[in-house]
Amino acid sequence: MNIIKSSPLFILLTILSCKSQTDSVARLTKSEQQLTELRILSMKQHKNPRSINAKGQVRWTESPYDWTEGFWPGTCWMLYENTKDEQWKEAAIATQHLFEQHKLLTNDHDLGFIFNNSFGKAYRITGDTRYKQVLIDAAKSLSTRFNKNVGCIKSWDVIGNWQAKRGWKFPVIIDNLMNLEMLFEVSDITGDSMYRAIAIAHANTTMRNHFRPDGSSYHVLDYNPETGELVSKVTAQGFADESAWARGQAWGLYAYTMCYRYTKDKKYLDFAEKIANFILNHPNYPQDGVPYWDFNAPTIPDAPRDASSAAIIASALLELNRYTGDKYINNAQRILNSLASDAYTAKKGENAHFVLMHSVGSLPHGNEIDVPLNYTDYYYLEALSRLKERGL
Repeated sequence: MNIIKSSPLFILLTILSCKSQTDSVARLTKSEQQLTELRILSMKQHKNPRSINAKGQVRWTESPYDWTEGFWPGTCWMLYENTKDEQWKEAAIATQHLFEQHKLLTNDHDLGFIFNNSFGKAYRITGDTRYKQVLIDAAKSLSTRFNKNVGCIKSWDVIGNWQAKRGWKFPVIIDNLMNLEMLFEVSDITGDSMYRAIAIAHANTTMRNHFRPDGSSYHVLDYNPETGELVSKVTAQGFADESAWARGQAWGLYAYTMCYRYTKDKKYLDFAEKIANFILNHPNYPQDGVPYWDFNAPTIPDAPRDASSAAIIASALLELNRYTGDKYINNAQRILNSLASDAYTAKKGENAHFVLMHSVGSLPHGNEIDVPLNYTDYYYLEALSRLKERGL
């Protein structure tokens, strides 16, 4: 009989690996139990949950259009994929159908957020070509907002928009990078290189103009749509024009990691690492890995934390970790351990049945401060799913 002797280090690594796998599964299970009541309520109301209102009740996505409306169906798809419970699949299909007609909208940039996270997952999981066509239609609509002079997709339409008073002509926000994933994906599934070309142009222009030397980003850049000239660098949701709004930094990290996934262009990988370095080594980055809503918030350490930024960062780091030899696994685990703790995870039946507490939507606008948010739970579950898939 052959006896294989294992070193203490090997045994420790094996135990830690098993424990992490157990943790990710346990946390997914706990999240599913919490979200089950929200699923039941959502199906009864025929609405998509977004957050909570002043009374602590579910705040539903807004009509006729809400940039967050795709996150709940996406969450349902992830839970279906993890549990194989048909009720989650049924909920995903029913709730994404509520906004399917928005695939034809050409007056906003958030179609990637909305459709890639819902119908994109639906197509990947089921292979149903109906979902593929919805994704293609949404990508066509999004592409109409690309301006060759600027080299970017326009974010908000200014006239009649919530930022109309700012007088911008062609605003591009850092968040917009996240919509590129849908363009890359549609380019791959159709073979049409136009979508990929737009995504690369937007990523490159944003890399060139949106970021400071230290790897931090501005929130809003305004361009002259006729000449492509950069007009201003400001903020809408951060503390100040020159501050580092936490979720903006998270979007950049996630997006350039994603750009590397689709292109294998090392400049995107290097840039993602530069952003990660800014976040993880910032003097105002808390020990528990859950950022303050802005890295330069004047009331730190009493400033509100933003669990949404933490969840996005954790998910991004787990993907970045795949390409960099496990450089970021400890940081991702630290964030997820914090989010899974009682400090951020709600007790069952509380928090209007959302999983995570303490997110910030837009503090300067007094909107969604210290509340649960559908996209916080979405990226938290995505991070846990990524951890589970890799057996870490």
